[in-house]
Amino acid sequence: MKTRIVQKQFKRIETKYIVDKETFVLLEKDLQQHMVSDEFATSTITNVYFDNEDFDMIQDSIAKKNGREKIRMRIYDAQPSAGSQAFLEIKKKENKIGYKYRLTSNPLSVTNYIEKGVIDQTITDEMVTSELERLRERYGAIKPMMYIYYDRVSYKGIEDKKIRLTIDKNLLYRHYEVAATEGKFGEALLDPNKVIMEIKVPEQLPDWLLALLEKYQLEKQSFSKYGNAYKLAHQMRREEVALHAIV
Repeated sequence: MKTRIVQKQFKRIETKYIVDKETFVLLEKDLQQHMVSDEFATSTITNVYFDNEDFDMIQDSIAKKNGREKIRMRIYDAQPSAGSQAFLEIKKKENKIGYKYRLTSNPLSVTNYIEKGVIDQTITDEMVTSELERLRERYGAIKPMMYIYYDRVSYKGIEDKKIRLTIDKNLLYRHYEVAATEGKFGEALLDPNKVIMEIKVPEQLPDWLLALLEKYQLEKQSFSKYGNAYKLAHQMRREEVALHAIV
């Protein structure tokens, strides 16, 4: 697989939309006037989310407490192995702006670092390590807690390449046998007839994109993949999760 050379830090506005597949077929034709396929147009994405034993981090995120942080390992190989390229990412939000810090490593090194504090030559990004230490102080021991998989199609703007749009489909999750190398299986995270469309821009949406959202009557929605996987795994409603969040 082609190695990804990626940006380490992001600051951007992200909005999500749940779209039925029939609508997206029509929307995609209109998008092609303004967007083209990204360098990595299609991806298989395996995520492992880290949390403490009681899932306190995702409970706080659902309740919109602290920075709504999430820690995850992301792998793009169709069949992840111990030698796969893996990204350790820490995401948080401040004043509705999303921030993401990440480093490039491999599944074994990331897991050893998260669970045992072992630092090798791949664990070098100071922003990631400082953010993780801060989260350890708040949540204690952190370990792999949720597996989430999906297929992604990616687009970028023709005139402004900083405008990104992704489509995620075939979402699966599991909270058992969480290791990425265990394979692709689990429960459906989303109605298979729907997709998640996410728009990522450095500032505001361009007029042409606003017009398309209005044309297809699409309204932004809050959909945290990890948050929804947690609620489904524990058969909890949003309000019930919020009651368990750390005060």
